[in-house]
Amino acid sequence: METKWLEDFVALAETRSFSRAAQLRHVTQPAFSRRIQALEAWTGIDLVDRSSYPTRLTPAGETFHAQALEILGAVQATRNLMRSHQGTGQDRLEFAVPHTLAFTFFPHWLVDLRPHFGALKTRLVALNVHDAVMRLVEGGCDLLIAYHHASQPLPLAPERYDMLTLGTETLAPYASPDVEGRPLFRLPGREGQRLPFLGYGPGAYMARLVDVILKQAPALGRLDPIHETDMAEGLKAMALEGHGLAFLPVSSVRKELRAQRLVPAAPSGSFELTMEVRIYRERPEVARMTKPTAQSLWDFLAAR
Repeated sequence: METKWLEDFVALAETRSFSRAAQLRHVTQPAFSRRIQALEAWTGIDLVDRSSYPTRLTPAGETFHAQALEILGAVQATRNLMRSHQGTGQDRLEFAVPHTLAFTFFPHWLVDLRPHFGALKTRLVALNVHDAVMRLVEGGCDLLIAYHHASQPLPLAPERYDMLTLGTETLAPYASPDVEGRPLFRLPGREGQRLPFLGYGPGAYMARLVDVILKQAPALGRLDPIHETDMAEGLKAMALEGHGLAFLPVSSVRKELRAQRLVPAAPSGSFELTMEVRIYRERPEVARMTKPTAQSLWDFLAAR
């Protein structure tokens, strides 16, 4: 049994809706349903009455809901207790960062920060977007750095979480070049042409942004999904080998563009989207714990 199943079940109990709970948990509804079913298999009894709408819990589900809240509370209390023993780490900032930003933005951001703010002691945990957000929500990090686009906002209430914008990033399509330096695969494609497409897995934050780009694009040829992964670095590796075109953050392909190992796979200014890079923290007045270094860094970034 995984604790995230308990968190899923509590979300379902509170929203009484599979679709709403899945949205809050940043997973697709089919994936969310599978996790609830896995929890029911573990308990050995139905917890949800699926014959009613809005969704209701069975009597066993009502009992389990109270137990799940108690278990999650105990887990959080234990984590907080353990963190209280980290006195020697008060000058080390813990960041939760989605994988792509961990590989590209974060190292360069620290380099640019050092001459103005000074050196930082950091611990970085690279996760998918959902788990990175939950890390902040559960008190498992000091700061969260993540992408933001108006079409896909993160569920972080402004009355509880502060936010600053650190920069912008462009998501655009790239492909390996042919011998003449032209992309092997190019959007929008020709009528009847099948373009091999390297995509993000269902539920991935980047997958939703790519959907936004494609829905807003003019008529295009048929995209033939041949590979998917949640990580941009994995798609880049496939694109470099000539397997297809992939939508990638420009910061992740700068070296490959300079070396002409990848080239834009669409006309300039088309099939792309600009998103913000944001940093989040729990507001000091509601925070379970605020490190002095984290407050100093926030004050410095807010004044820039």
